Amino acid sequence: MMGKKTGRVIRTAIGFWAVFLFIGQACGRDLPEIKASGVIRHLGVPYANFITGSGDGMDVELVRLFAGHIGVRYEYVKTSWGTVIGDLIGKKVKVAGDDVQIIGSAQVKGDIIANGFTIIPWREKIVDFSIPVFPTQVWLMARATSPVMPIIPGGDIEKDISIVKSKLAGLTVLGVANTCLDPQLYNIESTGAVPRLFPGDLNELAPAIVNNEADATLLDVPDALIALDKWPGKIKVIGPVSKTQEMAVAFAKDAPLMKDEFNRFLLKCKSDGRYIDLVKKYYPTVFDYYPGFFK
Repeated sequence: MMGKKTGRVIRTAIGFWAVFLFIGQACGRDLPEIKASGVIRHLGVPYANFITGSGDGMDVELVRLFAGHIGVRYEYVKTSWGTVIGDLIGKKVKVAGDDVQIIGSAQVKGDIIANGFTIIPWREKIVDFSIPVFPTQVWLMARATSPVMPIIPGGDIEKDISIVKSKLAGLTVLGVANTCLDPQLYNIESTGAVPRLFPGDLNELAPAIVNNEADATLLDVPDALIALDKWPGKIKVIGPVSKTQEMAVAFAKDAPLMKDEFNRFLLKCKSDGRYIDLVKKYYPTVFDYYPGFFK
């Protein structure tokens, strides 16, 4: 029969190893650890043409190129908008506007987030971003038959946003919590609109409008361009609800060497033409909207 002292020792040892394993699960990896492991784990949410869900996409190809650059194997790790940051930093977060609170721990599942990830203030508090990879902006989209008419851009983005917001009173407007399409980031409720948090994927917002599930939706430029091509004549752009934003690749704050190496890699891709070739392949019309970004 096991004595009380022996039992306490075993329980203490088990507790120690449980804590050790938990901490290990919550720790990220920087460049030396990733090289030593021989694999980079790409965290991604299927979205627009960044990650198509069919094994390709602009960010899939970009991170594959980066994996080759640092001499490791590429591995895709599918995640969700609700868990992607926790999967990177090992912390669960709660978001309220531009504020973010750590509310618990999570298991680290990947080394890099790349899926059309917009740089917004609350995210900058808990992850580090690469140099910008893609331009974006949040637009208000509606069915083509909607009585709400598109604005005529006037060259002053603040005035354009004001005009768009003046059209929202009484409209149901879809958005997605804890993303760049979160209605509270743009004070949609203060316009007299009725914000509705959409429970599905971002890719499903445009078809939700086509199917008359709401009057309008927030949509960022990459997805809007795809939606306009996919449902010609069924949806329209009313105008912007945000200034121009930028998308980038995200890293844990304790992985500065990874971020720096990726920035060097991306600059090289931009100089040798590989980056622009990817943009032309997956977003050929974006140059019409943001020519200055790609100069």
